[in-house]
Amino acid sequence: MPKPRTKRGAGREERKRKRREEPESHDTAKKESKRPRTVDEGQDDEEGPAGIHQNGFGEKEFFGMLAEEEQEYFRRADELLELNQFPTPEERDVFLLNVYKEAEGKELKLASSQSCSRLMERLIQLATTAQKKHLFGAFAGHFLSLVQHRFASHCCEALFLRSAGVVSQELAGFVLDTTGAGAEDQTPEASMEELFLATLDELEGGLGYLITDRFASHTMRVLLLVLAGRPLDDASVKTLIKSKNKENVSVAGAKVVDESNKGLRAVPESFTMATKKIIQDSTASMDSTGLRVLATHPMGNPTLQLLLELDLTLNKTDPKSESSGPTLLYQLLPGAPKTLSDDSSEASQFINSMIYDQIGSRLIETLITHAPGKIFKALNVNVFLPRIQGYVRNDVSSYAAIRVLNRLSKEDLATAVEQIAPTTPQLVAKSRFNVLKTLFDRCFARGANEEIKKLMKGLKEGAGATPADLITTLCGFKDDDKEKKKKKDIHQLSKNEYAIQSHGAQLLTTILAIPGPTKGVQESLLAISPEHLVQLATTSMPTVTVLTTALATPSSNPAFHKSLVSTLLPHIGELATSQFGHNLVNAIVEVPSKGKERSIPFHMKESIMATLGQREAELRESWMGRSVWRSWKGDTWKTRRGDWKIWMREVDIQPEPVAAKGAKGIEKVEKTEDEQ
Repeated sequence: MPKPRTKRGAGREERKRKRREEPESHDTAKKESKRPRTVDEGQDDEEGPAGIHQNGFGEKEFFGMLAEEEQEYFRRADELLELNQFPTPEERDVFLLNVYKEAEGKELKLASSQSCSRLMERLIQLATTAQKKHLFGAFAGHFLSLVQHRFASHCCEALFLRSAGVVSQELAGFVLDTTGAGAEDQTPEASMEELFLATLDELEGGLGYLITDRFASHTMRVLLLVLAGRPLDDASVKTLIKSKNKENVSVAGAKVVDESNKGLRAVPESFTMATKKIIQDSTASMDSTGLRVLATHPMGNPTLQLLLELDLTLNKTDPKSESSGPTLLYQLLPGAPKTLSDDSSEASQFINSMIYDQIGSRLIETLITHAPGKIFKALNVNVFLPRIQGYVRNDVSSYAAIRVLNRLSKEDLATAVEQIAPTTPQLVAKSRFNVLKTLFDRCFARGANEEIKKLMKGLKEGAGATPADLITTLCGFKDDDKEKKKKKDIHQLSKNEYAIQSHGAQLLTTILAIPGPTKGVQESLLAISPEHLVQLATTSMPTVTVLTTALATPSSNPAFHKSLVSTLLPHIGELATSQFGHNLVNAIVEVPSKGKERSIPFHMKESIMATLGQREAELRESWMGRSVWRSWKGDTWKTRRGDWKIWMREVDIQPEPVAAKGAKGIEKVEKTEDEQ
């Protein structure tokens, strides 16, 4: 019988065994690391698969990984949907139905998968009402984890956005959608309203930190917009809810399905109550310091903007709102409007600290735009109007100043112009063209003609001594190559230059709509060189709009339109195939051949058509050229020259000029505008 081992001997044997196993495990790890990574990395984000939330609210869930065969199937399905090369619509419908069936029970894995979450987004975009409700059921109980996930959060956004219209449809009359539902599924169908409210119940405990989460903040904004019944297709809304880095996932047929989500939507009373509760729960526990931190937080600020806008909208007609408790507006501005007259008050300090902050100033813009009349009046009298001259010169605060100028009455606007007009040359030097555009716009709308003259005088003084300087300065055509070489960040330079050039071109377009100053822009267009004129037509859409607006605007100089087109005549072929220049060639055909204030002689149009006819083959090679050929009726000119001449002379029945239409449009807006 062998002698039993001592503890020391047993420990020694254990250490030997471990040393023998270490090289083996090391070799195995090396071999595995060289293999291709075929398993899905659904939870591979910055925080790890089982990370802790920022406030320690539970652990993130791990939903598992798709098998290799499943991944391959869903990847292939995603490619086929993106290509959309099905022989018939029926085959596409059958394919979609099969993909939905295959995805049943795997919804959470798909949504959290890096490679397959795009497919889930496409399936949501094409889903019927029953399929959307099924997805709500599949995600139920896991929304708190999903909205914070790098990939699944996009699927939640898509589901909320695409289901918004169903709520309004069910309010009008509940219709059971059985498309795609199995015969074995006999459970009562919940309304979309109930599904949204159940989702809110899941998220309720984490609203305070979700609004600043890197991924969940976008989803929360989407949810708020859906609950409030706001339009989801507006450009301003899209910039508010969409991340700059968000990939645009789309699929053929999604626009037809999404038709019910466009425009304002009717929402049930429970949604309005839920929105108010979210606003209250998100910020109720915050003091003034917490709100300032949130206002300057990159993720929290856009959400706070939306919360403030919805708070002001919902409480505008509610007489009990102020007495029932402080709204978000009064949390940001305690004691307003009375305290705004005191520079040392908390409300005044908040405005003064935020208006120069790159992130916080966006909240001030929202506050200015949507604040009630009594609050805005106090802000304007005590804060904005006395310092408007300094605000418009600053790169950050100028955007808030623009919002202020848009709300001023005629008297206050005259006061603002009196302060700003002497510094107009400085604004031109600093390229604050968007501020000047707003000033011209508002003065024209308010009928402040004397103020327009002051601004125009300062603009010409800042641009340069010669008439041509007005165009070359505002559109950035002056020779500044030496300055460009000094700057290191070429990408940022080009981005900033494009924005400045666009603002300058928009300013010129605005001035063209104002009867007096339009003469200065027209003189400048005739004074610039042909090279600069072609550059203006081919650089960007805002710059070519200056020329198309000039062609549509009557002139006191009878030869203006003729001289402008005569300068461009040698470059018509080049312009016709230009991405932006072809718009100018199309605009020429709409100008009548006879008229006192706006005309282009018929023989010049014939000359243009002859030039286009010589380049027909070149024109047909590009969509820009084909657009010009259609606008000028090139086929009619080739085969029936007499009919073409008759058609061209029909244009002589002059339509109402664009400038006049613009003025009428501004007057119409003016009538409906809040006069403070």
